[in-house]
Parts: sequence; C-alpha cells; structure tokens
Amino acid sequence: MASKKTAVELIALQCAECKRKNYTTSKNRRNTQEKLEFSKYCPFDRKHTLHKETKVK
Repeated sequence: MASKKTAVELIALQCAECKRKNYTTSKNRRNTQEKLEFSKYCPFDRKHTLHKETKVK
C-alpha cells in the first residue's frame, strides 16, 4: 500500500557524535523546509550533543 504525501511527516533525530537515532518527532514540511538541529541529551554519551534530522525507517 502506497503512503500518502502529507504536510506533516515523522523524522528521527540522530546524534552528531555517536550517530544513534535517539529521538523521533514530527515536522510540518510546509512551514519548515530546512533540516532541524537541536541540542538534546544523548543517553549513550551522557551529555548534551547536537542532534540532526534524519529519516525514520
């Protein structure tokens, strides 16, 4: 079954240091075209690191 293209999509946030996908969130593509970047807590590094947007598998 084909998935519909909607304005809101699910994304994963990947740690820039350990490269693990720690968080998932949604994003409205119509309002925000660029990739999201947040400083979030990485439980594997046990510190706040930069997390960048990637695709959810």
